[in-house]
Amino acid sequence: MSVPVSGIDTYQGAHVALIGAEFVDFDPVTETITMRFHAPDSFITPRGGVQGGLVAGFLDEAMGWAHVHATKGEEAPLNLEISMTLLSLIPPGPLMGKGRVVRRGRRVIFLEAELFSLDGKPLARATSTAIPTPKPTA
Repeated sequence: MSVPVSGIDTYQGAHVALIGAEFVDFDPVTETITMRFHAPDSFITPRGGVQGGLVAGFLDEAMGWAHVHATKGEEAPLNLEISMTLLSLIPPGPLMGKGRVVRRGRRVIFLEAELFSLDGKPLARATSTAIPTPKPTA
């Protein structure tokens, strides 16, 4: 059962506002977080889609927060590697992201995320290998 995201400090700096990140819910059984993002027109390249590095930022945010919520705010992942696949041009405007913990160990974490249009069309996917670290304080 998904629950609204609360009880854990979800603000991590100006980048959260920059990418229009909004926390929707977290399913503790599947360790999956749902987030909304907003890609402003300033993120759009001459091809008409969001610049790839910024797409990676959306996906990274979803993967990271899945782990933070799975550990009840005690840990944050430190990425060792991120791999991303763009399935379509990412349009400006609102987007949905889902991030999940695939496997969590004491020394390594495997994460994944997907980015969708509001009508559910898959736009991008990413995986990450990370190490668990204590969640930094502001």
